[in-house]
Amino acid sequence: MKTEAKKILEAVQNGEMTADEALIKLRTEPFEDIGYAKIDTHRKLRTGAAEVIYGAGKTPEQIAGIITKMRESGQERILVTRLSEQAYETVSETVALTYNKAARTGIAGEMPVPDGIGRVVVATGGTSDIPVAEEAAVTAEFLGSETVRLYDVGVAGLHRLLAHKEEIMSASVIIAIAGMEGALASVIGGLADCPVIAVPTSVGYGAAFGGLSALLSMLNSCASGVSVVNIDNGFGAGYLANMINHMEVRK
Repeated sequence: MKTEAKKILEAVQNGEMTADEALIKLRTEPFEDIGYAKIDTHRKLRTGAAEVIYGAGKTPEQIAGIITKMRESGQERILVTRLSEQAYETVSETVALTYNKAARTGIAGEMPVPDGIGRVVVATGGTSDIPVAEEAAVTAEFLGSETVRLYDVGVAGLHRLLAHKEEIMSASVIIAIAGMEGALASVIGGLADCPVIAVPTSVGYGAAFGGLSALLSMLNSCASGVSVVNIDNGFGAGYLANMINHMEVRK
């Protein structure tokens, strides 16, 4: 993904922005302290993606306040993760949000037009993994990637996954999400020629240990090209998948 700084410099080069306008953007304060939060206003400039609000543990008033300040600093789109429905209802009284109940995400502003090099495939072992998958998919879409959802294609019925070989073979990156023994990541890793991001979920009976069993299985995957993020970390998987899906600008 192009960094914001490079976009600014290209705009000056192309005559779309004056040097003074560019200087103002580059000299913006690196963060704004609002008491209960220090908002990183330079993150998009440094990394190409603006700060995301982690909603769990924050009050609706704090979330609304952070969104307001981020908008004032020029951020057009804002993503809030782990946002409960109750908190969303309160925040939406102050700030307009689009809410995804399954993903527990809220989005302020319009979604971007996808501009990645390909598509991100999000696959789950079972229906119970969908909340984590939706968080991953929404995150990738928010950041500019086209996604394809393949839900309930776990190894208990392998023919369900094999029915989607075309989507798997043509993906730019695949997010494999599963609880129980977490075998889906190894199977997909043995079929695909692209990076596979494995996400263990806390789905499973007692010996699943809240996702630890799936985590260890995925870390011990015998398939090459499989990396693993934390238990239930759909956001981290979606963010990483989007970065991979925008690597063409590094040429």
